[in-house]
Amino acid sequence: MRWMFSLTMDCDAACISELRMNRDTFRILCDMVKDVGGLKPSKNASIEEVVAMFIYTLAHHKKSRTISLLFSRSRETVSRRFHQVLYAIMRLHDILLKKPEPITQDCQDERWKCFQGCLGALDGTLIKVTPPSEEKSRYRTRKGCISTNVLGVCCPNMEFIYVLPGWEGSAHDGRVLRNAISRPHGLSVPRGYYYLVDSGYCNANGFLTPYRGQRYHLKEFDGHQPETAEEYFNMKHSKARNVIERCFGLLKGRWKILASPSFFAIQTQVRIIIACCLLHNLIRKFMSFDPQELIMEEEEESEDEESDEDDEVEYVTNITPTNEWLQFRNNMATNMWNMWTTGINSNDVD
Repeated sequence: MRWMFSLTMDCDAACISELRMNRDTFRILCDMVKDVGGLKPSKNASIEEVVAMFIYTLAHHKKSRTISLLFSRSRETVSRRFHQVLYAIMRLHDILLKKPEPITQDCQDERWKCFQGCLGALDGTLIKVTPPSEEKSRYRTRKGCISTNVLGVCCPNMEFIYVLPGWEGSAHDGRVLRNAISRPHGLSVPRGYYYLVDSGYCNANGFLTPYRGQRYHLKEFDGHQPETAEEYFNMKHSKARNVIERCFGLLKGRWKILASPSFFAIQTQVRIIIACCLLHNLIRKFMSFDPQELIMEEEEESEDEESDEDDEVEYVTNITPTNEWLQFRNNMATNMWNMWTTGINSNDVD
């Protein structure tokens, strides 16, 4: 089929436009779903074809009728193979999710070097879904949309570390986070490390929030220097934590199936959200640049570090504000402020 050939074999431009990744990355994905995901070709359809059908559906949010016409396959074949590829990609979970790496003393990134021990940022986002009629009220948000509340956790390079979709849109972000850390294979936060979160969460061990009642959003600092340690901390916090907002933006911009309610069963919709996040990581891991990215100027490459799996690690198991954690934030804010004001005074002397 000439159209199929042009998508995956002809040139990178067509592959990126229609499948959101270049040809090399597409071939890597096909090898993964075959070798790890257990996907098998059929007599009449290759792995490359069924994977292309699946990704095209996610990228353009097309129904099976349209896909069957484009790929000259029956609607039954399109539907059956879609679910087979979906389950194969779900099996890549451990491979494609990013392993968290703390910010170290030698970090050179201006946004992150103040947050030593930080693992990344997290937040919730709403994705429209189509639940059963009897459950719609639970998924209705304050603005009246029918959505699922998705918890996303990412590293500074905008790769997902953890994703938890499926919660009703009416659920509070804090409730979703508490559920995430209580799950047997949920979000793990080792003691002594933390994620940046917004003020909708508790400032508790493992989760560092900005100061409330102070300027926070970057636009609030346009033309205005921070006047207190708390404001300076909030400005630095906002610059770093914004990575999760941009990560969600890339995700939704790349996969149009996340932009409007899907026609699949609700459990399939939840799996599709996870699959989109895994494919997002695949693209950021194997492509030299992310074609969807319009904000960051250059790709940050990370190297995997070996870890001693025999060491016993104590994890955060509850989210409760403590005086110790409040003091941790205050000390960090004071140190940031002192370093910044010292630098300003030195420049004035020069």
